[in-house]
Amino acid sequence: MRHHRLALASLTLAALLGSGLASASASASASASASALAAGTRQLPAQVYAPYFETWTKQSVANVARKSGARYLTLAFIQSAGRKGAKACELTWDGERSEPISAARYIREIGWLRQHGGDVIPSFGGYSADQFGTEIADSCTSVAKIAKDYEQVIATYHVTTLDMDVEARALTNYAGIARRSEAIALAQHWAWARGIPLRIQFTLGIEPSGMDKYNLGVLRSAVAHGVVVGSVNLMVFDYYLAHERKALRMGKLAIEAVTNAHRQLGQVFPWLSPAGIWHLEGMTMLPGIDDYPKKTEVTYLGDARAMLRFAQATGMNFLSIWAIQRDNGGCPGAIDSNSCSGISAGTWAFSHLLERFTSG
Repeated sequence: MRHHRLALASLTLAALLGSGLASASASASASASASALAAGTRQLPAQVYAPYFETWTKQSVANVARKSGARYLTLAFIQSAGRKGAKACELTWDGERSEPISAARYIREIGWLRQHGGDVIPSFGGYSADQFGTEIADSCTSVAKIAKDYEQVIATYHVTTLDMDVEARALTNYAGIARRSEAIALAQHWAWARGIPLRIQFTLGIEPSGMDKYNLGVLRSAVAHGVVVGSVNLMVFDYYLAHERKALRMGKLAIEAVTNAHRQLGQVFPWLSPAGIWHLEGMTMLPGIDDYPKKTEVTYLGDARAMLRFAQATGMNFLSIWAIQRDNGGCPGAIDSNSCSGISAGTWAFSHLLERFTSG
């Protein structure tokens, strides 16, 4: 109803004062709205530890941040309410229609975080959405609607970074990849016009040998559509190296993986210097035992320490874990638990170690 009143007021003003003054008034109003939106946002630090927070758990963002000491959190995941029909373009937390983005879940808790020097990164996609077609760019066939969805998240939560977790079947959904790239470019221009320095992060898979053609293809598409990529977050776990029978040195392999990716990314972003490429890169590790049944892929605190030192030395921009709810040793030997690491480690041990990566 409020918007209808504003439209009527504008028509009345135009009739009384002439279209020139009405246009100036509308322009000033739009400028004021844009300024107000930009005023509620701020950029993340140049280097940030932002562990993934599993939103489906219904836990409190503020409580987890308070207890863990992690001031920045990546909220996972945003996806569509369904694969087809009206649901296909409707954003929700975790695909639940009872949790629409428009309901502004987490607003109060994000406010608490910001009061204490932190912030959040909303993350789109994730394995389940990417596998089953509810990643918004895969389900929604309208580029304009996808862009509006991104804009809605920015305006609702006053964020300056969006994370795009692209994996599973989304890596070969070429129509979805193109729609995502085009929609992100539109959303970036929308944000920039309002003084919001929107930064886009792509979270992608990797092997110790580097990135495959499908993950690189997501980035090449983004570049081709004019997206300014701010971060390439590489998931340094779930390698499934079947020939390995002994426990792998996950820290060493992670460094090997991102070093090989550095060479590949230099070809995707040839205008960046080697230092610029390093600052484009980030890493997400899985604390403890991942879901490979042989239990040869186990990330210990020593591995995390090696990754931290390497990321600091090279000037990488992002470190994370999947996920902060796993950052405890409450289930020794468990494989890929959603609530603990499966290794002997204190509660929040990974976060206490990695939080020092955050600058400022």
